[in-house]
Amino acid sequence: MNGPVDTTPPSRDEQAVEWCIALAEGHLAGEEQRQFDAWVADPDNARALDEAVRLWQAAESAANLPELIHIRSAALESYRRANSRRWTGGIAWNRPWAAALAAVLVAMLFTGLLWLRDAANTYATGIGERRVAMLADGSKLTLDGDTEVKVSLQAGRRALTLVKGRAKFDVAKDPLRPFSVAAADKIVVATGTSFSVELLGDKVHVVLLEGHVAMLTERDGRTVPQMARARHAAVAADQILQPGGELVAQVESLAPAVLTQSEPVGPSWEAGLLNFDDEPLATAVARMNRYSRQQLVIADARIAGLKVNGVFAAGDVETFIEGVSVLDGVRATRTGEAIVLRRN
Repeated sequence: MNGPVDTTPPSRDEQAVEWCIALAEGHLAGEEQRQFDAWVADPDNARALDEAVRLWQAAESAANLPELIHIRSAALESYRRANSRRWTGGIAWNRPWAAALAAVLVAMLFTGLLWLRDAANTYATGIGERRVAMLADGSKLTLDGDTEVKVSLQAGRRALTLVKGRAKFDVAKDPLRPFSVAAADKIVVATGTSFSVELLGDKVHVVLLEGHVAMLTERDGRTVPQMARARHAAVAADQILQPGGELVAQVESLAPAVLTQSEPVGPSWEAGLLNFDDEPLATAVARMNRYSRQQLVIADARIAGLKVNGVFAAGDVETFIEGVSVLDGVRATRTGEAIVLRRN
C-alpha cells in the first residue's frame, strides 16, 4: 500500500536541483521543455539553476571516489524510477529522490571533499596543522603546516598562488585549462600531474612526483623559461626535470636552478615525517618550525650550513635538538618560546 503523497510545494532550490538533473539526463522535449522555459524565465529561478548546475558539476568531479559511488548511484536510480511519473498532471516533485540527492551532497560536504561556497578561495593551515582539500575541478590540494594557498578557477585557466609554506598539487587533467602555481616570481605550469611547491627563505623548491611541469620566471612583466644546470650547460628546467627530481630556484634571480634527482617517492611530510638528507641546518630548522610553537632560531651564521641527516616526527623539537646537538658543537638555549641555536 502506498503512503501519503507529499503535496508540500517544493522550494526554488529544490526545483532548480530537479531541473538540473533532468537536463543532465538528456534533451528536454514537448511539455517538459515548455515547462522548463516558463520556469527559467524568472530571473530568480535562473540564478538558482546556475547554482544547482555549479553544484552538480562539482559533484561530478568527485563522482568516482569509492565512498560516493554507491550513494550517488542510488540517488540517480531513484530519480529514473520517478521520471516517468514526474509530469503526470503537472510537476509531481519526487520527494524521496530529493532526499536521496541531498544525502549525496551532504555526504560530500561532511567528508571534506567539496567546499562549494569558499568565497575567499583561500586555503590555509596553522602551525602543526595539515589539510587536504578537493578543488571544484577535481584537483587535490595538500597543505603542509603554516601554509597558505590562494585559488582562482576560471573558464580558461586554473591559477593558484603559494603565499607561504609548502603544498602538493594532484592536478585533474584538463588540457584546455592550464594549471599554474605561482610562488614569489616563479610559476610552475602543468596540465595533469603531481608535484609540490615550497617557499623556503629566498628559494622556491619544486618536487615532481608524476607527469611533467614547466617552470617560468616573471621578469619585467613577462615570463621566461627557468633554466637549470645540467652538467656544464644550462637548459630549460622542464626538459630535464623527471619524476623524483627537485628544482631549487633563487627568488628574484635568473640564475639556473639547482637540480637533484632520486628515485620517485612520496613526500614524507604528508605522513607527518621530515626526512633530512644532508639538509642545511637553516632549511631543516625552517621546516621544523612549521610544526611547533617553540620556534627554533639560528643565532650564529657559522652553523647555518651544517648538514642534518635523519628522519624526525613533525613537531618533535626535543628529538631534533638532540640530533643537531652532536653537530660541530651546536648548543640550544631556551628563551621564552624560542630555542636559540648557536655554536659553543
